[in-house]
Amino acid sequence: MQGAAHLGWFGIFRLGLVQASLGAIFVLATSVINRVMQVELGLPAMLAGVLIVIHYAVQMVRPRMGYGADLGRRHTPWILGGMAVLACGGVLAAVGTALASTHLLAGFALAAVAFVTIGLGVGACGTVLLVLMAKRVPEGRRSAAATIIWTMMIAGFIVSTAVAGRLLDPFSLPRLIEVTAWIGAGAMLTTLIAMFRLEGPSATPTEAMGEDEQREAPAFGRALRQIWAEPQARLFTIFVFVSMFAYGAQDLILEPFAGVVFGMTAGESTLLTSTQNKGVLLGMLLIGIVCSSALRGRLGSVRAWTVGGCLASALALALLSIGGSVGSEWPLEANVFALGLANGVYAVAAITSMMQLASAGRARRVGVRMGLWGASQAIAMGVGMFLGTVAVDVVRGVFGSPLGAFASVFAAQAVIFLAAAALAARIGESNATAPQARPASTGSMPSATPSSGGGGHPSLSAPSDRHVI
Repeated sequence: MQGAAHLGWFGIFRLGLVQASLGAIFVLATSVINRVMQVELGLPAMLAGVLIVIHYAVQMVRPRMGYGADLGRRHTPWILGGMAVLACGGVLAAVGTALASTHLLAGFALAAVAFVTIGLGVGACGTVLLVLMAKRVPEGRRSAAATIIWTMMIAGFIVSTAVAGRLLDPFSLPRLIEVTAWIGAGAMLTTLIAMFRLEGPSATPTEAMGEDEQREAPAFGRALRQIWAEPQARLFTIFVFVSMFAYGAQDLILEPFAGVVFGMTAGESTLLTSTQNKGVLLGMLLIGIVCSSALRGRLGSVRAWTVGGCLASALALALLSIGGSVGSEWPLEANVFALGLANGVYAVAAITSMMQLASAGRARRVGVRMGLWGASQAIAMGVGMFLGTVAVDVVRGVFGSPLGAFASVFAAQAVIFLAAAALAARIGESNATAPQARPASTGSMPSATPSSGGGGHPSLSAPSDRHVI
């Protein structure tokens, strides 16, 4: 973003508060309300699953939101508006759940509307926050910034569920609505404080998009086709989908696997998930350190860590598929911790790659790129979570073995992560067939990709191997 100051560490921390607020509301809808539907109300798990799928499906509009952010002068209104919509959606989901206790169809319909609203809020706030990070966080701080942002989001999960857990006892549906409303209001207030004057003065139209984009101002459909035509943008979109499909497919089957195959109680399997999250946090912190400006290039490129995270995730999943046949002697907790560690490494390395690629290419359409990748991630997570559970049921029904069903699905996920690693290895490579940049005209925007010697290159390749992804 021309003419705009880089964000310092305090500015990055303030964006982390926004991400924590987003996580605080989101976890109530996907965890607390999900549990209330299944346990307190005794509703089929499928209903809660459908609501989660709705939330992910709605996020297909992320590219359009990113395009809107590219056209506008400021990002703060999108972030504040998205958070407000998300908070309203969280409260509406609680109201719908309460209504379902007496009027199932009406309550479910209202909850469906709420999850559409949640999807829109997450899409607007989350996408534009990433756009702002890509534009304003200097390259040397991007890995650390991604670590800070996502660690604070997990902290938002923890604080929100801890507060809700204390306030919900003794449980009642009116209390659920009240607690959700208070947490939503707190998240909104935190976001308002965090974003206050963070962007600085309003950017000029030239600073917001660049002179080329202001002159042409292509329609959304054309802008999306232009981004999809960029080889590296297209490759990264496919990588995000494949890797997040494998990442999401394990989400809903790990605890059932621990219970059915290893005989763990509900409390023990919940602690196992906690162990996995500890691994994720450690992996995130690791990447934040080794890819910092001080160590960047000495301990491997971001691309190498992305590939390594995918390979390590594949290995951990393959070991899980074997471990079930070994039985109680298998170090399940260590295996799951290793899976979380690998997932954390992959996640932050991929997010760092995303921020680097977002502002590269022949046109500075950061929002469209971020939106496209965000939509790919959301769709892959939704489909992966759903098909992971379906695959376990189908394999179990065909072969009659729960152990074989879980082992087969974990093995398939490992193969998918291997495919993701192969895709990640190609991200950032020079592309000789990339479309050539148009000759510069008077007052045109400088090349989006800096060069170490000659003119700018129109592809999404990084200028030197130290910074490739």
